[in-house]
Amino acid sequence: MKRWLPWIVAAIFAIALLIVVVAKRDGNSNEIDGVTQDGSGHRVIAWVDPMYSQGPPHLYKSNHPGIAPDCGMKLAPQYETIAAKSTVSGYANVTIPEQRQQRIGVKLATAELRDLSRTIRTTGRVTVDERRTAQVRTKFEGFVETMYVNFTGQAVRRGDPLLAVYSPDLLATQNELILANRNNSDLGRTLADAARTRLRLWDMSSADIDRVVRTGKPIRAVVVRSPVSGVVTAKNAVAGARVMPSDTLYELADLSHVWVVADVYEAELQSISVGTRAQVVVGGATLAGRVTFIGPVVAAATRTANVRIELDNPAGLLKPDMYADVLLQQPSGQSVAVPDSAVMNTGARAVVFVARADGSFEPREVSTGTKANGFYAIRSGVQAGERVVVDANFLIDSESRLKSALSQMNRATP
Repeated sequence: MKRWLPWIVAAIFAIALLIVVVAKRDGNSNEIDGVTQDGSGHRVIAWVDPMYSQGPPHLYKSNHPGIAPDCGMKLAPQYETIAAKSTVSGYANVTIPEQRQQRIGVKLATAELRDLSRTIRTTGRVTVDERRTAQVRTKFEGFVETMYVNFTGQAVRRGDPLLAVYSPDLLATQNELILANRNNSDLGRTLADAARTRLRLWDMSSADIDRVVRTGKPIRAVVVRSPVSGVVTAKNAVAGARVMPSDTLYELADLSHVWVVADVYEAELQSISVGTRAQVVVGGATLAGRVTFIGPVVAAATRTANVRIELDNPAGLLKPDMYADVLLQQPSGQSVAVPDSAVMNTGARAVVFVARADGSFEPREVSTGTKANGFYAIRSGVQAGERVVVDANFLIDSESRLKSALSQMNRATP
């Protein structure tokens, strides 16, 4: 028994020492392997200077609660949860104590459903509808004998006489028709049909041809008539002048339907599409229309593209080259939206910082849509009701990137 007595005493001493250690761990300091826990139940991996809670490893850090030697503030807990990996490459989740958030001006806003319909204001100019214009030419040589339309801007109707032209070729063909028509033989009828066809191809009206056949007298000066209803926008014909088939005698335009061409900056083109509703304000009157065409080219000097709006103009209020105020209205409907200051565009992606329930800030890559009235529509990345950082997020962004870089350096160090 005496031989085993030293071993029994040593065992009792070891058990007592173990009890003391366990009791110390269960005390107020709640130390576990040199790391403590706070009353929230979350594991604390360190107690750090609150001025630099996510700073580099060389800044002050402790395994126990206490006071920071440089600023005299209470050490802040650094939770194990902030070490969670971010879903955005190059970023890390960060936790910033509330006191520091107040000092650097962190503010939050709630992502919510909003109607981001927007109105783009610009200027436009009235132009003729290019599909409703016509040029008047003759298909024969001749000389202008009589002018029926004498000035630019004169209104004409389809079929109205514009001018009368004397043409030796037309006069000779009319005489051929008269002579052939007097010959009742098959040859005569054939020659008459050929002469009639030539006159029609030279744009002589059927009424004038029938009159030549009926009266047996040629028409010295053939009347050229308007092919459309509209106004004269250009007049080149002059009484007594010689005309050739290549000469443009008149230009006509139908102004009952016009275009308004607006200049839209390239940054706003994504908000406009064919069918977008438009309002055109001219001389105090507001006319409703829709976008029918978006130009495929952006002007290098102005960085704008042409957007066409078509309007009926029965009263002639809109005149070519008039200026107009244009409002383009693009409805977008309800969508999740955040203030535009919450979105950090890096060029390759857009990132927002979402406040989590555990007090940390999580970087999220988002897909943005329409920007209007100070808000971005969010297609993916943030849900309605989540809180996002809208002020001082550039500081959180820097800290998140720094923490991610340090984490990668630590993993790379053997």
